[in-house]
Amino acid sequence: MNFSNLLIHWYLINQRDLPWRKTKDPYKIWLSEIILQQTRVAQGIVYYLRFLDRFPTILDLAKADEDTILKLWQGLGYYTRARNLHHTAKYIVEQYKGEFPTDYNKIISLKGIGEYTAAAITSICFNEPYAVLDGNVYRVLSRYFDINTPINSTEGIQHFKKLSQSLINIKSPGNHNQAIMELGATICTPKNVLCDSCPLNENCLALLNNTFRSLPVKIKKINIKKRYFNFLVLDISDNYTILERRKEKDIWQNLFQFPLYESVGNIDHKELIKTNTFKELIGKTDYKLQIFNSKPIIHKLTHQHIYTNFWIIKTQSRQKGSVEWENIYNFAVPTLIHNFIENFKK
Repeated sequence: MNFSNLLIHWYLINQRDLPWRKTKDPYKIWLSEIILQQTRVAQGIVYYLRFLDRFPTILDLAKADEDTILKLWQGLGYYTRARNLHHTAKYIVEQYKGEFPTDYNKIISLKGIGEYTAAAITSICFNEPYAVLDGNVYRVLSRYFDINTPINSTEGIQHFKKLSQSLINIKSPGNHNQAIMELGATICTPKNVLCDSCPLNENCLALLNNTFRSLPVKIKKINIKKRYFNFLVLDISDNYTILERRKEKDIWQNLFQFPLYESVGNIDHKELIKTNTFKELIGKTDYKLQIFNSKPIIHKLTHQHIYTNFWIIKTQSRQKGSVEWENIYNFAVPTLIHNFIENFKK
């Protein structure tokens, strides 16, 4: 058997029982692919089933309000994915009368859908021969062919695109794509590689040359930015607090948070009370201020680390925008804020 036939034969016997593999509905495949970006499968299943229960069709998703979607998405991170899902659902309803387009070029033009997702949808749902290329595929191909060209270099990206497309099974592209991704996820893994169980091990060049542990090669070029967040948590005597919606084009856009002062470094309470953010929030109201966490909480995102302090401000005066503490779980908030609320309300 050739490369693809070996893969598919192995896949049909060994594939994991995942809910999105029981359908060819493009809406459901699209939803699963977006959720699984930057998300573990075990966690993704929970959110996938939750979304389908709440929004069984693309029309249901399009009709929903953004706050409901963001609340349902809470905990997955990378909230742009959720906003793009909503935008694209509304676009498909408006432009295609709720019917998911079948053409690759139309699919890839939709907001939030790139080459990988478009290839997955068209191959799985419409049997079109477009090869997927993600981290799992890069890993399998770089090892099988013993390729040490960096996968995130211009040369590497172009090389692997051509290679993956040349290997696609014309008769069964959906199974081919799912098989190679499944192999990378379960057998040809980043560290604990199960070469003895691999259907491709007889012809794997990296296994033959004992280079598989060093592949794929990737250029390290991520610069981590440090940011310092000071959340001002009003604890008003009649069980109210204040939440604000993040509006700027930044992380957590349109999610809710406590009033925020972002400083250039870690600050103490003397520096905090001098800021305009604090003065405008408190005004001339009497208050008691204390810090909740003994040291900054470090919240790590892909390209930035957030050093966070939660400042508890006890006051008697309710202000504009106040919400009851008992209703706070109705708001979509970042995981960082959710974790604080869980600890604070114990």
